[in-house]
Amino acid sequence: EVDLEERLCELDLRSDSDVPDVPPPTDSTPEILKRALSGLSARWKNWWIRGILTLAMISGFFLIIYMGSFMLMLLVLSIQVKCYHEIITIGYRVYHSYDLPWFRSLSWYFLLCVNYFFYGETVADYFATFVQRREQLQFLIRYHRFISFALYLTGFCMFVLSLVKKHYRLQFYMFAWTHVTLLITVTQSHLVIQNLFEGMIWFLVPISSVICNDITAYIFGFFFGRTPLIKLSPKKTWEGFIGGFFSTVVFGFIFSYFLAQHQYFVCPVEYNSETNRFVTECEPSELFQMKKYSVPPLLQAVLGWETVNMYPFQMHSFALSTFASLIGPFGGFFASGFKRAFKIKDFADTIPGHGGIMDRFDCQYLMATFVHVYITSFIRGPNPSKLLKQLLILQPEQQLSVYKTLKSHLVEKGILQPSLRG
Repeated sequence: EVDLEERLCELDLRSDSDVPDVPPPTDSTPEILKRALSGLSARWKNWWIRGILTLAMISGFFLIIYMGSFMLMLLVLSIQVKCYHEIITIGYRVYHSYDLPWFRSLSWYFLLCVNYFFYGETVADYFATFVQRREQLQFLIRYHRFISFALYLTGFCMFVLSLVKKHYRLQFYMFAWTHVTLLITVTQSHLVIQNLFEGMIWFLVPISSVICNDITAYIFGFFFGRTPLIKLSPKKTWEGFIGGFFSTVVFGFIFSYFLAQHQYFVCPVEYNSETNRFVTECEPSELFQMKKYSVPPLLQAVLGWETVNMYPFQMHSFALSTFASLIGPFGGFFASGFKRAFKIKDFADTIPGHGGIMDRFDCQYLMATFVHVYITSFIRGPNPSKLLKQLLILQPEQQLSVYKTLKSHLVEKGILQPSLRG
């Protein structure tokens, strides 16, 4: 028993160099591309592969945008599951955990539980009128948090029952690995969907800004990069970082101008229970109405303009683009450090020239949190539509009580006459 404890202590104190190697990913580049680019150097071959696949992914993304909000939500869910799979798989390989009892089943069970909780919260918030018409759903929503906790508690008890004496520490390592992965993937993807419900523009501008920064930083670094930026990512350069910043700010400003002109992008995404469809129809808020601004005196001499017409949202796009280009890359640096710790080049080989899905979305998750915090801190105000939906769920006597309280308040404010009969 003592010898076992000593060995476990030695395991905890081992250096990074003792971490088991992960088998390198296979080359998934299509044969037709390999043959077409066979005469190029490795550097230019990678350039063309990344470029072609990037254009293909952007085209697919625009197609899904055209298909509507629901398809975007399915896309977010699919990306979340794939990212979770890639990170969990690294844990399996590094810690040789294939023989741990129930571990794979429990990993996916916890993913199901957490998604049930978050998507249930979304249904309760945004689909109140739909739920009101279905008695079964009313029960699930009313006791949603209790059911979610019971499901998680079941998984927790199963984990405890699966503990094996010789694998205690390894099993707890992997239990923690699973929960951190859930925090990184599921929680952030839930925030992405919350941002989408605020209006598609709050989904598209941040995501597109990160994509733009990735592309332009790579291009500037490829052609002009000379000065290393950070040791975690030797290929990242100051030239790419700075070029990506200015390009992303300009892109965000222009892209926001285009999107702000269309109701489809600026209106909150709402569910119409009569047509059973998501709708984006509204009177655009002040954020998306053209206004005249005075140009600062220092810039007037340069631009020759005293005033400029623009959408208020374009001002917010500066904050989104700045975060995407200056802070967002730190999500990528974090991922680089993670991969170096486990001696892997990419999370997977899903996308030729790019690596895994997580390699492409490591910055997006950090961006999603920022956008959600930004909206709740500086943008979002009281939502009468959402409040009305919640009132409609109440019992008749509760609705009457709210009505009397509101009437009394309006009379005190002088908005209604005391003689008004309800």
